[in-house]
Amino acid sequence: MKRKIYDKLLEWKRTRAGSTALMIDGARRVGKSWIAEEFAKNEYPAYLLIDFATVSAKVKRYFNEYLENLDSFFLYLLSAYDVELPRGSLIIFDEVQRFPRAREAIKYLVADGRYHYIETGSLISIRKNVKDIVIPSEEHHIEMFPLDFDEFLMATGHAGVLPVMEKHFRERIPLGRDTHESIMDLLRQYMVVGGMPQAVAKFVETHSLREVEAVKRDILALYRADIGKFAGALRHKVAAVFGSIPSQLSRHETRFVLADLKKGAKMRDYDSAFEWLRSAMTVNICSAVTEPTVGLEMRTDVLSLRCYLGDTGLLVSMAFAAFGDRSAEIQGRLLGEALSVDKGMLMENLVAQMIRASGHDLHFYANSDREAKENRMEIDFLLLKPTLTRRHNIVPVEVKSIKDYTTTSLDKFREKFAEQLHEPVVLHPKDVKTDKGVLYLPLYMAQLLVASCHDSP
Repeated sequence: MKRKIYDKLLEWKRTRAGSTALMIDGARRVGKSWIAEEFAKNEYPAYLLIDFATVSAKVKRYFNEYLENLDSFFLYLLSAYDVELPRGSLIIFDEVQRFPRAREAIKYLVADGRYHYIETGSLISIRKNVKDIVIPSEEHHIEMFPLDFDEFLMATGHAGVLPVMEKHFRERIPLGRDTHESIMDLLRQYMVVGGMPQAVAKFVETHSLREVEAVKRDILALYRADIGKFAGALRHKVAAVFGSIPSQLSRHETRFVLADLKKGAKMRDYDSAFEWLRSAMTVNICSAVTEPTVGLEMRTDVLSLRCYLGDTGLLVSMAFAAFGDRSAEIQGRLLGEALSVDKGMLMENLVAQMIRASGHDLHFYANSDREAKENRMEIDFLLLKPTLTRRHNIVPVEVKSIKDYTTTSLDKFREKFAEQLHEPVVLHPKDVKTDKGVLYLPLYMAQLLVASCHDSP
């Protein structure tokens, strides 16, 4: 399964491997361990994987007793695993959060220069287990996400679609009905299956949504168990936020409604819960901004946010969980457009996932002025154009899940912030077109749009 993050690992090896270890951050089950070992097999003469979920007490003792004498440390370590590692080989610390002492040792191991090091682990437990250690500055972090749509197409044998989409995006010309509809079918597959590697692999292997659903349910059960195990005193609030995501998104409110969780709840009561989920990378937080200007982070309204699930397939499973064993059947009807259901939240979550997978933060604009109706408007996402200038730097993006829609909010937004805005974009179920200064793109081109933009000057 080809993953884009592989190129980032190559860049680290080329530029930083001698001075830093690589820490791969990501949610549980996104493939961190797999990509680390795949990289090791392909790019190093030899490697050693130390899985701290199963490591022996003997090996742990080496980290506690021999770090001041690294010759002895490596002698005993390699003997324990019965391997020979030539200089320049790779050592992987898998599930490093389970043994913080190994992470602390990175400072000395990198300075020694004998080997390169990759660490993998879940931030939810990494942060829980670092209070008694010195965090090494010799760590370079990269984020890993579920498969994006491009990766999904490659995994399912449809890589040939990618250059077609790129050409029509670049030239802004329609793909034609047949091609467009076939790619929309693939996008709906991605929406239902999602990008968790195990779910995608099961889909490729069986094409059974029932079996894919079983995989996704297992992942959701794992996430819920993690909340109970690692969230400590926050676990009830974290669980409440996590469980309410489908209902929050389905209401199409301008922001997360905390009163749905507890009457009179304020953001200060739940900000730590959102931060926990953000750190676990199981959700994607979209921050409200008060004005669409360069430096979006400086215009953030900390009291307003949207919370998307980290993976679209998991959201579909949560949304239809009430159907029990019939959930897979319902999802199949969703694939075939044979189900009358509001897909707005699903497509919006999907676009958010594509934006985050490209390494960009999420921002939106909403004005719910109760007194002046003409001031009410809502823009789903804000991006920065590729090359910044004195004016017209913000790309407003609207997401439409149905073919018949209006652009009232976008029209008002364009009028009010004309000086700040670059070419507006509407992502919709129809083909490419431009009309009255607005670029209309098929939903499956969201990733191409994001790749052409930057989220920081």
